[in-house]
Amino acid sequence: MKIEEVRQHVTTPLTAPAFAPVVPRFTNREYLNIVYRTDADALRAVVPEPLQVEEPLVRFEVMKMGDVSGYGPYTESGQAIEVSFDGERGEYLHAMYLDNFPATASGREVSAYPKTVGSPNLYVDNGVLVGTLDYGTLRVATATMGYKHHELDARAAEQQITVPTFMLKTIPGYDGAPRVQELVRTEITDVVVKEAYTGPARLQLFQHVLAPLADLPVLEVVSASHILTDLTLAPVKPVFDYLKGALV
Repeated sequence: MKIEEVRQHVTTPLTAPAFAPVVPRFTNREYLNIVYRTDADALRAVVPEPLQVEEPLVRFEVMKMGDVSGYGPYTESGQAIEVSFDGERGEYLHAMYLDNFPATASGREVSAYPKTVGSPNLYVDNGVLVGTLDYGTLRVATATMGYKHHELDARAAEQQITVPTFMLKTIPGYDGAPRVQELVRTEITDVVVKEAYTGPARLQLFQHVLAPLADLPVLEVVSASHILTDLTLAPVKPVFDYLKGALV
């Protein structure tokens, strides 16, 4: 394979890429979102500067991807922390667990999504929307919400899921030291909200050493939403370089 040909590839193995070189479009992405209040000191211990924690709020999410170009259907779960950066309010993606390797590899390599393996699930059980997350054979999160109790304004639903998103991208060099270490920003675009609901909700988190969601304990459930939408993820842009200690 010629050098020029090698340069055309964005992932390995060269002859069997880990993911397709596409900009995915998400069709029928179904969200279960539960926003909860947690311990402020616990949040500050995991949120990297220069992001700032103002309100100790975390959004636990389970997302069932109905159809995604390049990846197919899959399910994802994680935690997003309310933060601000340079006067702009947004969310810091703290952890994401999913059951699709191409989506995991692409999210980590092309962007900066903190994705790792997990077994999330989203389903309806006896009038309740249920979101669960297992790591291996162990349950680490269970969320329940009354199924379609109250309609949520579509604009309010869109505002919930389109806030700016911040992530930490670290790529080590061959000596073990960071070769790239940046805070990046992205957002959701081209949104079509098809359905949106709110209602009563509960959330349980269970201790696990490799899936430490419970390190951000649930002190109070603040709100919940159930949203069905189509959307696209915008490319990430660096906003702070840790190796230079400066804004980008």
